[in-house]
Amino acid sequence: MSAAYPMNLAMPELFAVEEFLGGAVNRLKMASGAERGAVFTRVEVVDFMLDLMCYTVDRPLERYRLLEPSFGAGDFLLRAVARLLVVAGRDGLVAGDLRDAVRGVELHGESFARTRVKLLAMLAEAEFSKNDAEELAGAWLVNGDFLLENFPMGFDFVVGNPPYVRQEIIPAELLAAYRQRYATLYDRADLYVPFMERSLQLLKAEGQLGFICSDRWMKNRYGGPLREMISRGFSLRYYVDMVGTAAFQSEVIAYPAITVIQRGGGAAKARIAYRPEISVAALGHLHDVLVGPVEMFNGTVTELAAVAQGSDPWLLEADAQPSLALVRRLEAEFPALEEAGCTVGIGVATGADKIYIGPMAELDVEDERKLPLAMTRDILNGSVEWRGLGVVNPFEEDGSLADFKRYPRFAAYIKSHEAALMKRHCAQRANGSWYRTIDRITPSLARTPKLLIPDIKGEANIVLENGGLYPHHNLYFLLSRDWPLQALQAVLLAGIARLFVRAYSTKMRGGCLRFQAQYLRRIRLPLWGEISSECQRAFSRAAAAGDAAAMQVLVSQVYRLTAAEQLYLTD
Repeated sequence: MSAAYPMNLAMPELFAVEEFLGGAVNRLKMASGAERGAVFTRVEVVDFMLDLMCYTVDRPLERYRLLEPSFGAGDFLLRAVARLLVVAGRDGLVAGDLRDAVRGVELHGESFARTRVKLLAMLAEAEFSKNDAEELAGAWLVNGDFLLENFPMGFDFVVGNPPYVRQEIIPAELLAAYRQRYATLYDRADLYVPFMERSLQLLKAEGQLGFICSDRWMKNRYGGPLREMISRGFSLRYYVDMVGTAAFQSEVIAYPAITVIQRGGGAAKARIAYRPEISVAALGHLHDVLVGPVEMFNGTVTELAAVAQGSDPWLLEADAQPSLALVRRLEAEFPALEEAGCTVGIGVATGADKIYIGPMAELDVEDERKLPLAMTRDILNGSVEWRGLGVVNPFEEDGSLADFKRYPRFAAYIKSHEAALMKRHCAQRANGSWYRTIDRITPSLARTPKLLIPDIKGEANIVLENGGLYPHHNLYFLLSRDWPLQALQAVLLAGIARLFVRAYSTKMRGGCLRFQAQYLRRIRLPLWGEISSECQRAFSRAAAAGDAAAMQVLVSQVYRLTAAEQLYLTD
């Protein structure tokens, strides 16, 4: 057990939940299914997960404790109870033997009531008396907020499909309470992340968590604290990529995966499978392969060691595995992009694009108070084709806000939109900054040559902008202290950028990658000063001529790529 993340069964009350948070909890209780992140899992998938975790009728299930932390329509809870009742009927167990075997929590009142009715019917069919059935339902089911509930004992199994709820729809006072209790509710993490933290805390020694939910926490910045927690006291046993499968009863936006994590077992290897057919027969076969000897894998399952390493992203996707050894070698031998003298940044988010952004010539402010703006559409074809938009700039070079007295046209323009600007979160009248953009604008950046990279693309689109445009927030930019930008652009386009971003990025619909700063910073780059003068000149010549073949040869030389490794840059 990790000292940093103890079992922590009973959560300390920071304040009176009923008095302070009652209204906020009730608002979530009344939320629609979509707002609560309610998605229902197909029965074949539920049975596959219970089998994978060994919650099976050949075991004395009454001796174990199983929890479903957000049972909704009872997708997991009722299938688990059905197995428990098979064992009870076979072994002659009575209600008292089963009282501690199951716990299910559900916040939404109507869902709780409907599932309770189904549970009572199951118990009646299993020939439990009405009183015994009511007693078991009362012991097993909790109508409350899982993240605020106390549990007197730990669990051998925690299984389910946690709610996928964005922070924006959680009442502020409730979100504050969650943040005080859960270290993993970090950055823009969705609610399923603290659900995972709390569930892991509740596991007994060698207990297992089995969730089907979004896989984005495995790579995204917001998943860092959860990955760190797992690396300190838990191990990944199974991962099944469910992207593109019909795992749920309705279509979902999030990319799902089945993840089974065990408390302890740090030396165990993780077994990985990808996008199985959703049928009883196919999932039954996959189960047998996942739990069987390595000889059964036959290309359908892979085994990885040391998946969880601190807060590092987990690289589990099928298309990342062949090139992963190359990524790891380059990470060991070359400095990261910013260590090699480059700077990664993102363009300006204004908080009110309709006010701050418009045709450059039509923005009625002084010339000093507007800048030409580069948008994603300006670089679609691989070069800059500026469409004439500009951004109103409220900042001086030193970061101070422009003085209305010095710029009367700017003052008039901003004040004409004061009501709208004041509604933004970043507007702080108390310190006079109500007319700032969300991000500070540094005018000198517009004049600085840079590489521009759109956030979402199927392939790397890295465009040289020689100075004059300020990037919008859908564009990332690279500055270089040592590398000539044209040569740097050519190196990245030769496959190096895609190699690293494909390994670390979460995928979007259509297989597109996200070329975000957190992934760009993972790129490894030789120090320009350590490249021979002859090779430097060859880089510059090949980049200037747009000679892709020559650049591939040079990249292979400086990165010391084997013939097999070179294929990963072009596949």
